[in-house]
Amino acid sequence: MNNIDSNSDPHDLNTSPKKIKVKTPILKVGTLFSGIGAFEHALDRLKIKHQILFACDINKFVKQSYFNNYKIEEENWYDDVCKLDGTAFKNKVDIIVGGSPCQSFSFVGKQKGLNDDRGNLVFEFIRIIRECTPKMFIFENVKGLLSNNKGETFKVVYDKFKSLDYDIKYEVLNAINYGIPQSRQRLFLIGIKKTERIEMAFPPPKIELTLKMKDFLEDNIDIKYYMKEKGQNHIVYGDNIKKKKTQINGDIALCQKKNQQFNWYGDFIYEYREIPDKYYLSDKVKDYVMKSGTKGFVSKPEIDLDIARPILSSVHKMHRAGVDNYISKYGKIRKLTPRECLRLMGFSDDFKICVSDTQCYQQAGNSIVVNIFIEIFKHVNINTF
Repeated sequence: MNNIDSNSDPHDLNTSPKKIKVKTPILKVGTLFSGIGAFEHALDRLKIKHQILFACDINKFVKQSYFNNYKIEEENWYDDVCKLDGTAFKNKVDIIVGGSPCQSFSFVGKQKGLNDDRGNLVFEFIRIIRECTPKMFIFENVKGLLSNNKGETFKVVYDKFKSLDYDIKYEVLNAINYGIPQSRQRLFLIGIKKTERIEMAFPPPKIELTLKMKDFLEDNIDIKYYMKEKGQNHIVYGDNIKKKKTQINGDIALCQKKNQQFNWYGDFIYEYREIPDKYYLSDKVKDYVMKSGTKGFVSKPEIDLDIARPILSSVHKMHRAGVDNYISKYGKIRKLTPRECLRLMGFSDDFKICVSDTQCYQQAGNSIVVNIFIEIFKHVNINTF
């Protein structure tokens, strides 16, 4: 099993991304709707020296994760984007990055668009860009923003971005094209201040996908991640797999969502732990055990009991006699662990998990794929900063 470390290249776990030399001694960064800091983590993986001038997120558990993984002062954290005064950072920020809440535009949501208060938060992002005047900004959202309300929503949003004094480019990028085995399409809109001589092009989707989802899995998983019978039946039967709501042992992960581990949709793993053959009954003894009326059984014998028969000191003799507790060799379906979800979002294993599984699943599902930020930065002439 390969572990993904902090220096991992998105398409080779055994090499590191080349360190990008920056003309500016320290890149000044601000993030909005910061989540668990996908952009900050990308800078760490690229070994780009940077200073976080501000970060912002309304979720207290997100703040807990953020403060445990990045260097930031309490005074530079904002809980409410609407209360962040961008003029305090005017001409002090090199780059601002963020993705406003996407539920209003998501294909799996109600797609209320700008009629939803969460959808309107994109205009807070634009306001802060106008007030801060960074050299560059990156805005991320779901692909559905382009088609919401037959494209009218994006037209309004795009016109607002165009009203800024920035050259604007946008494109839909899929994580599967940048070394991560997850089908996750997201809209990236990038602005370069017109007075800056920063060259930028979107990374071409040409990174060979050499890793499969199994390469991101942990060993020796805690039993709590294995599904009980009701959960397994929900996953396996019905139309969930046919409709691609659920996948078992896939090579390419489905798009992670914040609640997928709790509604029995998404990616699951089927596995069993190897047990030496010497602990399995021979066919002869197995046939004897399963015969109705075998000595020691009151009724037809059963295996895989929920409540074990009394365990005696002479258990080895009981086995030979064919009277005892027996289990069948079968596999079980389990959820992805929080660490595996983080790996599939491009977070290395040095990212500290300091919240509950519930919160970590949500944080991973709400995040942005780190590898895409890495590839974007590789295609920015950062020496002009």
